[in-house]
Amino acid sequence: MNRSGRLALLVAGTLSVALVNAQDTTRVMPNGTDGLVFKARPADSTFENTPKALAPNEFAGTYSTFRIGAGFIGDFTSYSESSTFKKQMDSLNIDLRPTYKTRDFRILASGRFLKSKRYLAWKFAYMYDGDKGVWMVRESGLTIGVPELFGHIFVGRTKEGYSMIKVMNGHSGLTNERQMALDPIPILADGIKWFGYHQKTRIFWNLGYFNDLTSKGQGFSTFEWQYVGRVGWMPINNPKRKEFFHIAANLRYAKPFEGKFTVKSRPESNPTPQLINTGEFATNRSSHTGIEAYYTNNRFTIGTEIMAHHFYDEKQENYRFNGGDVVLSYFFTRTSRPYNTTGSIYGFVPVNKSVFKGGWGEIEGVLHLSSFDLNDRSIQGGKFTRITPMINWYLSKALRCEFIYGYGILDRFRMKGHVHFFETRLQITVM
Repeated sequence: MNRSGRLALLVAGTLSVALVNAQDTTRVMPNGTDGLVFKARPADSTFENTPKALAPNEFAGTYSTFRIGAGFIGDFTSYSESSTFKKQMDSLNIDLRPTYKTRDFRILASGRFLKSKRYLAWKFAYMYDGDKGVWMVRESGLTIGVPELFGHIFVGRTKEGYSMIKVMNGHSGLTNERQMALDPIPILADGIKWFGYHQKTRIFWNLGYFNDLTSKGQGFSTFEWQYVGRVGWMPINNPKRKEFFHIAANLRYAKPFEGKFTVKSRPESNPTPQLINTGEFATNRSSHTGIEAYYTNNRFTIGTEIMAHHFYDEKQENYRFNGGDVVLSYFFTRTSRPYNTTGSIYGFVPVNKSVFKGGWGEIEGVLHLSSFDLNDRSIQGGKFTRITPMINWYLSKALRCEFIYGYGILDRFRMKGHVHFFETRLQITVM
């Protein structure tokens, strides 16, 4: 492990020990600053203008609340390769060995302005990217409640809004990594978006415009501008029965940076290099379309996202790359994954009794099947398919361990190679 990885692990471990007990408690302030009453915010609400319950890592100032948090993810991966897969790795000049890698370490701050008549909140995040070995500003900006428009407006650096899994906090995902077909979509963008939920019709939306005026040069800034839309409907929204069902369409139109683009993807394993790669090609416009559907009934969840990425150029070829996934989740313990209509996403798993208080925490079994095809016309970037059974063990609200097995098939260089992944992940989250 390198020095930065050891430092991140030490700091994150210290934070988890100090705050793990605090994360297992819920504290409601009977009276807040200046006589304000702090009330718990419902999980199923479009906007809330009343200050919510203060978390143990949050306090109220004169003008704003202030909440401090941190997150850490570390991965260890080893492999078992077929002879054909080893030949493919030789062609890519890749030598796969058992590897530990710090995925990221982040520091978070957020708050809500207390004097505002409408919901007004701020957040700031600074993260060490273990892949690139750099520190960078992550999701940061202002959220403004607009009940007149049944939602919120966000201004700043944030997730674009394409795909529920992409919008969700990376620490709250069902699987260890997002599916490969989402990799052409940047993790962040700078701009403005309007997201909301209409309770009567059960329609939700996320509409945004982003550009690279303030993010040019950042690793995630692969487009000069992009328009993004996610619109869906909830036929079932029953928080009492813990039953939810939503379907949505994702649309995106963009201009790739400097008229060129490269699509590449890791096989849903952060320590593993990109095994499929188109190489750089000319393109001056792109469109991205997708559909998603998720259903939860108490402890059981099933979901799918399917998408196509189109790249256009007036002088050269147009390309289309397709991918998708299916995921199943079941909790063996008595909890369920909550759904929040504020962003039309799943939230963090509640832990009824942590291992630090004599319980088992929460245990979840997951089965994930995904595929991404980067072969089209003159581009033969390869196709990768992976099936992943895994166990998520939530020891507390702050501490999560993952035990992951993956079986992958790489179709590239006119060969089909097979590889087994054996992975573990330690995740510490105080948010």
